Amino acid sequence: MSAYLVLASVGVLLALLIHGRIKPAVLFSGWAVGYVIFGVISEQAMLTSFSNPALITLLVLMLVSLALERSPLLERLSDSLLQGREWHASLRLMGLTAGLSAFLNNTAVVGSLLGVISRQRHIPASRLLIPLSFASILGGITTLIGTSTNLVVNSFVVNAGLPALGMFEFTLVGLPVALLCLLGLLFSRRLLPSHQQQGSECTHSYFLEARVEAGSPLVGMSIEHNGLRRLNGLFLLEIARNDRLISPVSPDEVLEADDVLVFTGEVEKVQALQQFSGLQLFGNGVDRLLASNLVEVVISNESELANRTLQEVDFRTMFNAGVVGIRRGGRRLYGTLGKIPLRVGDSMLLAVGPDFKQHRNLDRNFHLLSNSLQRPKLSMKQSLLAFSGFGLVIGLAALGLLPLLNGLLLLLAALLLSRVLTLSELRRRFPFELMMVIGSALTVAKALESSGAAELVADVMRSLFNGYGVMGAFVGVYLITLLLTETVTNNAAAALAFPIGLSTAHGFGVDPMPFVMAVAFGASACFLVPFGYQTHLMVYSPGRYRVIDYIKTGLPISLLYSAGVLVLIPLFFPF
Repeated sequence: MSAYLVLASVGVLLALLIHGRIKPAVLFSGWAVGYVIFGVISEQAMLTSFSNPALITLLVLMLVSLALERSPLLERLSDSLLQGREWHASLRLMGLTAGLSAFLNNTAVVGSLLGVISRQRHIPASRLLIPLSFASILGGITTLIGTSTNLVVNSFVVNAGLPALGMFEFTLVGLPVALLCLLGLLFSRRLLPSHQQQGSECTHSYFLEARVEAGSPLVGMSIEHNGLRRLNGLFLLEIARNDRLISPVSPDEVLEADDVLVFTGEVEKVQALQQFSGLQLFGNGVDRLLASNLVEVVISNESELANRTLQEVDFRTMFNAGVVGIRRGGRRLYGTLGKIPLRVGDSMLLAVGPDFKQHRNLDRNFHLLSNSLQRPKLSMKQSLLAFSGFGLVIGLAALGLLPLLNGLLLLLAALLLSRVLTLSELRRRFPFELMMVIGSALTVAKALESSGAAELVADVMRSLFNGYGVMGAFVGVYLITLLLTETVTNNAAAALAFPIGLSTAHGFGVDPMPFVMAVAFGASACFLVPFGYQTHLMVYSPGRYRVIDYIKTGLPISLLYSAGVLVLIPLFFPF
C-alpha cells in the first residue's frame, strides 16, 4: 500500500472519529488489522505495540487508581473546602483538584468530587463543575502520570526508540502553565451560569415519558379534560403516536391508547403522574420501584450503555432499576425516551430496587450523584495503605530507585493481598478499550512511518512554514494537535499527531523533544467543547451546561495555555 493510500486511509479514520458514531477502539483496531492484512506492517510489529512498556504502565496505573478513587478522604476534604465565599471556595477546590490530578487519574479525581459538589448547597454546582474539570486537566499536565495523554505520548516515544520521559519532565513547562491558567480560570468562571439549587437533590429538569395503556379512562378524552395540561412542576412537550410526534400539544388533543406522553420538569414532581389511572411511566417496573428510591446517576466513559438506546438493552435486568428520566446538559431532547441514543455524561434518574447497590457493574457504568446511595468506601486503614503505598512508589520512581512499572506492580499485588482490591473488580474495571485504542494507535503510527505517509505530511509542513523555519513548524504541529483534540478525543489526537511531529523534527534535522512536548501539551489543550475530554462530559449534565458555557469559559484559558506552552517549551527543550 503506497504512502498516499495510507494517508488517505488515515483521513477516513479521522473523519469517522469526528463523526463519533463508531467507538475509537473499534476504529483504531480495524485500521491496525487492515494495515497488517495489506502488508503495510508485520504481525510482529502490531504485537509489539501491545507489549509497549509505557502502555503496560498506564494500564497498571489505571488498575491501582481503582483503590484510590474509593477512598473517602477526597470527599471529606472537598466538603470542607466548599465553605465561605464562592471566590475562596473555587480557589481552594481548583487548587486541591489540580494538586491531586498531578499524581492521580483525573477521571478518578473528578468522579470522587462530582457527587459532593452536586449535593452541597453552599454554591450552585454550575459555578464549580467546569472549573473542576479544567483544574483536573491543568494538574494532569504537570507530571508524567497526571493524565493518560502524557503516558500515551510516552508510549509513542518508547516505540520510536527515544529515551522514555521522566516523571517530572513535563513539570518545567506544565507547572507555570497550570498556575497561569488557574489564575485565569478565577476570572473566566464568572461567565458561568448560576443555576440555583433547591431543597431536593433531584430538582433539575429531566426528560420524562409515560404511556397511555389500553382501557385507561384517559383514552378518548382531551388533554385539558384529563388535567394533563397544567401539572405542578411538569410540562407536556409532545405526544408520540404511531411513530409520529405531535408537537406542540393542543389542549384539545384527544388521547388514544398507546400514546406516549413526553414531559419535561422537576423530577420530584414525577409522582404526580401516578394519580392518573392507566398512565404507565417508562421502564418495566418503574411504578413499583418509585416507592423505594430515586437515584441520580451520570453515565461514565466506561459504560456499555454509551451510544445504545434503552430499547436495545435490558436495563431492568442489568441494574434492577427503571429509568424515570434522562437529562443532557441544558439541551432539549427530542423523540421518545427509549429511542434516544445514550451518551457519556448523560444524567439519568433511576427508580431502583432494594438490591441495586449490590450490582457489580455500577462503578463501570455510572457516577452516583444521589446521597441516598453511595458505593462501598475503603476504611481509613485501607485508605492510608493505598495512598501511602502509591506515594512511596511515585517517590522511588522520581528518585530513580525503582522503575515506575515495577513499583506499580508491587503495589497492585499488595492491594490484592490486603483485599483492598479483588480480582473480580480488576476484571470488571479493566481498561480494555483504552488498551485497544493505544495499542492499535501505536500500530497505525508505525504504518504512517514505515509507508512514508508521515514523511509526506512533514514535507507539507516544511513547505507551509518554509518562511518561518523550525519555530513555525513547531507552532504548526501544536495547532494541529490542538485542533484534533477539540474534534476527536485527546488520546486519538496524540496518536495521529505524534508521527507528524516526529517526522517534522527529523525533516528539519533538530531534536525531536520540542515536537514531542508540543504533541503532549496540545493533546491536553481541550477547553472549548465538552466532547473531546471525558471529565468535561462527566460534569456536562450535572452542571446543566450548554456548549456555549464551555466556549465562553474555555476560550481565555485556551489562549493563555497555548501562549504559555509555545513560549516555555523552546526555552526548556531547545531545538
